Amino acid sequence: MPLTNTEIRNAKPETKARKLFDERGLFLLVTPKGGKWWRFKYRFEGKEKQLSLGVYPDVSLKDARDRRDEARKLVANGIDPSENRKAKKAAREGIAENSFEVVAREWFTKHADNWSEGHSGRMLRRLENDVFPWIGPKPVGEVKAPELLSIIQRIEKRGALETAHRVLGNCGQVFRYAVATGRAERDPTGDLRGALPPAKVKHLAAVTEPKQVAGLLRVMDGYEGSLIVSCALRLAPLVFVRPGELRKAEWTDVDLDKAEWSYIVTKTDTRHIVPLSRQAIEILREIEPLTGRGRYVFPGARTLSRPMSNNAILAAMRRMGIPKEEMSGHGFRAMARTILDEVLGVRPDFIEHQLAHAVRDPNGRAYNRTAHLEERKKMMQQWADYLDQLKACENVVPL
Repeated sequence: MPLTNTEIRNAKPETKARKLFDERGLFLLVTPKGGKWWRFKYRFEGKEKQLSLGVYPDVSLKDARDRRDEARKLVANGIDPSENRKAKKAAREGIAENSFEVVAREWFTKHADNWSEGHSGRMLRRLENDVFPWIGPKPVGEVKAPELLSIIQRIEKRGALETAHRVLGNCGQVFRYAVATGRAERDPTGDLRGALPPAKVKHLAAVTEPKQVAGLLRVMDGYEGSLIVSCALRLAPLVFVRPGELRKAEWTDVDLDKAEWSYIVTKTDTRHIVPLSRQAIEILREIEPLTGRGRYVFPGARTLSRPMSNNAILAAMRRMGIPKEEMSGHGFRAMARTILDEVLGVRPDFIEHQLAHAVRDPNGRAYNRTAHLEERKKMMQQWADYLDQLKACENVVPL
């Protein structure tokens, strides 16, 4: 006789598990602890098997019969219901492992150590806020250009055009990583070229007129704060590296005897050499007794185990009355690039090498980190001597 809902509700546990049979292989297993489990008994390829169909009352009698009937259809079609369930579960897990969010976080983790904390934090927030909620669960290989377009247009509509361009670029990096790891066949962001209007380039503030540079350097030399910040301020224009690279400089990368600082460039993940002028060596010798036993050349104010805050130099410049419209942390790079080229007449490729920009030879190959090193050493000393001349003389002329 088929089971009834009343019979199921009134079924009490006994010392041993017992079975209440319905029909066509369906039965209810009542455990000694009172659990009521639906089971489907069937034969496949001559072997007797069982398939779990859920727990009563979460799965009602009607639902259990429906699930049994679905399983019987599979058996009739030569498909083992147990193996079919395992295959579906494996497929779901495979999709989850290859979802856009999982692949994106994997890519992010592999590269985050090469980025500044601020840069990596902003990038992850963009993905979490603007991308993952819409395509995060979807298999990375199934994301199409129209879906990406809707995401970046949503960002554009709120007036954040530059962020939209950055998000599209980050998504492209994720897709290219997915292609490289065999989880996608192509990068769909290439189909969206021209879909966004160009973002207006915001040039970072920089002083490039020699007389203005002279006044700026004199003000910076007069800084009366901590020795760490003072040395970082005076070294910044001499080496003109990116602000994050300066504040994260490590003593293990500095060779004072060889007059070189070698580190990994954050944007290209390649090693770069900064020849140190006599003036730069003097500054590093000055701070070495204070921080030389630690990891960082310019440690933070609160702990030696972390580098200087990314706002330390900017805050010092503002306290000295240098307005943000006049000079930024990146401005020393523009200052050096402009004056080395237009005033001192240094070859542009030497300057680009020293700025750690991508420079290629006539055959299209990227130059290595030691390219034109001797010429760059002379250039860096010439630059440091010129800055000294600027500070010492009102009537500034090229060397």
